[in-house]
Amino acid sequence: MRNVRFDRLMTGTAVVLLLAGSAALAGPRDDLASQRHSNEQGPIRRNVGTMLPPPAAPAVRRDSGATIMTIPPHAARANAQAIGDEARAAIPNSRPLIAPAPQPALIPASAPSAVAPMPLPAATPAPQSAPEPVPAPAATAPQPEPRSPLDRLFGSSHPQIPDAQVSEKLRAAKFASRVPNAHDRKAIEAAYASQNYAPMWFKDGAPTERAKTVIERLKNAAADGFEVRDYPVPDLATINSADALANADIQLTNSVVTYARHLESGRIAPTRVTAEADYGSGAAPADPVEILKRISGGNINAALDHYNPQHPGFRALRAKLAEVRAHAANDRTAYIPEGGVVKPGMKDPRIPTIRAKLGVPGKADDTTYDKALFLAVKRYQKANDLVDGGIIGNITIAKMNGPKASEQLLAVLGSLERWRWLPRDLGRNYVMINIPDYTLRVVSNNNLAWKTNIVVGKPQTPTPLLTATMDHVLVNPSWYVPQSIIQNELLPAYEKDPKIFERMGLEVRKGPDGHINVVQPPGAANALGHIKFAFPNKYQVYLHDTPERRLFAASERAFSHGCMRVENPTKFGEVILSLAMSGPAPNQRQLDQMYGQDEKMFKLANRPMVHLTYQTAYVDDAGKLVVRKDIYGYDSRIHTILTSDERKIADQAPPQDKTRDLATAKSNQEVLRRVERREAKNPFDFFERIFR
Repeated sequence: MRNVRFDRLMTGTAVVLLLAGSAALAGPRDDLASQRHSNEQGPIRRNVGTMLPPPAAPAVRRDSGATIMTIPPHAARANAQAIGDEARAAIPNSRPLIAPAPQPALIPASAPSAVAPMPLPAATPAPQSAPEPVPAPAATAPQPEPRSPLDRLFGSSHPQIPDAQVSEKLRAAKFASRVPNAHDRKAIEAAYASQNYAPMWFKDGAPTERAKTVIERLKNAAADGFEVRDYPVPDLATINSADALANADIQLTNSVVTYARHLESGRIAPTRVTAEADYGSGAAPADPVEILKRISGGNINAALDHYNPQHPGFRALRAKLAEVRAHAANDRTAYIPEGGVVKPGMKDPRIPTIRAKLGVPGKADDTTYDKALFLAVKRYQKANDLVDGGIIGNITIAKMNGPKASEQLLAVLGSLERWRWLPRDLGRNYVMINIPDYTLRVVSNNNLAWKTNIVVGKPQTPTPLLTATMDHVLVNPSWYVPQSIIQNELLPAYEKDPKIFERMGLEVRKGPDGHINVVQPPGAANALGHIKFAFPNKYQVYLHDTPERRLFAASERAFSHGCMRVENPTKFGEVILSLAMSGPAPNQRQLDQMYGQDEKMFKLANRPMVHLTYQTAYVDDAGKLVVRKDIYGYDSRIHTILTSDERKIADQAPPQDKTRDLATAKSNQEVLRRVERREAKNPFDFFERIFR
């Protein structure tokens, strides 16, 4: 009996200990949920009874003076589930920290099946000094919800603003004060009206995924050569009303339409940079209606990339932009200062820097222009089309220095802008002139067919920027002197030298439009040489041969009045005629044999496009960035526009300066009247000479 009583006592003690351990386990678990909930929304109200069905009667066992209460398994599970649900309700998308497990009924197998009922005690808050929570098993440990970069950028907390309220504000909005561009404004307002003024970028107060993508793209506008400040985006943290949300929606719509239009046709209207620019309809701004339609579905970034030029030259240059911008921000290049001429054997403090530039070994303090450096300088001069006498002058120094990193950045940004002025379709066969590079390239089916050097207009008489169609090739051409040369040069010179037309071999005639026409007949001294390539345009420029072959020896060849002189014109003629004639075309030898005979015209059936461009920066065939001198100052002009108040209206073409045009016309007429007055003694003699 004693052993039996001892066994019963030990059994009762074990049950009590098990109950105490179970309470300890339940306490921390309950306390952990409480702490997590209180961190988010304050103390938990533990009114578990209202969340659960009435609990089943607990099982009670009395033994050896001890009362042992156990909770049936289904009630224990319901209680744990209720507490977990309440905690999760305070934390959206949360997972249970600890998976609730069924609590076993602590009743010995031999206990009676019927026991007296006992009420379920109410839950009480866990004390602040609760034991450390028992860590959950590894299999049920909480995993952080994945967050996209957009979520990290924009957050997830936004006021709940019904779309209906925003639509009311959009319907009443004054678009004139929010969309400055009148053409864009009309299209944007019509777009909102077509969808009953529903917001385009927000849903119940929160930005849509499309809105987040667009905002990220606009914040990265520098990658396209633009400035982020030109495309403002709403500050989402300040949106707290339907009115603010409507303003934000319009702002984002206006910014993305403006951005797409700039991708299409450029940030600056070409005629703000130079009055002589005409790329036709190819540079027309994108239609706002088409922009909104294109970005309304699918991949927004791909839709916006559609507006960028797709030409390989543009894409290659755009890919270099980030590298050039980083270099400009951290430029540590050693530049060689200009100075006097350095000849072999002379000493000059710049010699160590020149030696380092060309990679010639030598002592850092050796300032003597020695033989090894002399040979390296000659090689460098020859490779860069300089006079290769080995004498170091400022032209060689400037070439060695190249443009500074800041100038390279301006060249890249300016060239990207000017690429956007060009037509999107350059043509199956076309001629591409790069004015600051002094080169001409013939492209057929996207492949380089031929290239050569050219002479271009002087800074005072620049070659215009334009796209036109080559119409014909003329062998043994007459030169019809452009009106600008007649009015600005020949007539003023005639006042001092009445024999100027005769000495130059010019014939002066009066045209049917009343203008004075000055013509130079074909011949060896003709300013056009033996062959002319005509592409009719309002600036009266063309490609042609020249009797002044010496000009091609210069590395910088800006010498003409605006027309372009071709170094190997007969070969150019063979290439163009072979691409553009429908029948047999003469080759170079046959064209040479025609020189000195009658004027002969070849009409072109498959007329190639001619693009006169200004690319101070481009990527060559080897993938290397090449930067040329800004001979007309167009890079500087673009930089000035974008750093002044003019940037606000830069994408709008300036009005025609009628006052300036009228002043020029009056000046030209005054010159002509002075010539006529001087010939007043015998007016017929003047007109006989001028208009024969």
